[in-house]
Amino acid sequence: MPAIAQSIFVPAGALGLLLLAGCNMQVEPLGPPRTETRTIELDKSEMVQVELKMGAGDLSVRGGSSNLMDGEFTFNRPSMKPEVHYDASGFRGHLRIEEPSGVHSNAGKYRWDVRLNDEKPVDLRVDFGAGEGRLDIGSMNLRSVAIHMGVGELRLDLRGTPKSNYSVDMRGGVGEATVYLPREVGIMARAKGGIGGINARGLEKRGDEYVNNAYGHSKVTVDLDIRGGIGAINLIGD
Repeated sequence: MPAIAQSIFVPAGALGLLLLAGCNMQVEPLGPPRTETRTIELDKSEMVQVELKMGAGDLSVRGGSSNLMDGEFTFNRPSMKPEVHYDASGFRGHLRIEEPSGVHSNAGKYRWDVRLNDEKPVDLRVDFGAGEGRLDIGSMNLRSVAIHMGVGELRLDLRGTPKSNYSVDMRGGVGEATVYLPREVGIMARAKGGIGGINARGLEKRGDEYVNNAYGHSKVTVDLDIRGGIGAINLIGD
């Protein structure tokens, strides 16, 4: 997977130790996996801020919902059921999905599958402690994207035909990040990695910046700022 930011990946066993060390967490017996769904209907808000906060697990985010959000959540412990909040004031809506605090364990199955609307303008923020993240969000009407990841692997797919400029800010720690970039719009990526380096395909390097052939010619530009720690950052622009 290509590009990302300041946090990234570690082996599962080591990850569990990191998460549990020094923390007082509620422990429940593991039960069979259960899946629950949640839907937030579209309203008259002109734009929406979406915040996703997962401590550790398997996170999938994509477009394609006819509602504001359709979510499917799988977990082994009742206390791990995600908290979903939505409110709208004035022209802006605010959707927040978060893992309950103080209850996570490295055992069991924990997965979120979140589908968001493609038409509603969205500011998306993802705080992801550890695990595997797949964000296929190129079809959405993005205003901004911010991703903070600690330990894990991230696949961010921005391929699509955005109608307006937007920014992407990525911070990763330990792991690998792969970013798939749209080809028909301008791309300006500032990327810095620690151990692991930066691999860019279909982009031209100019100092610490990477640009594609459409940059400076397209009416729409996607601006990326990516910082990694330990692990590869892969930018794929072809």
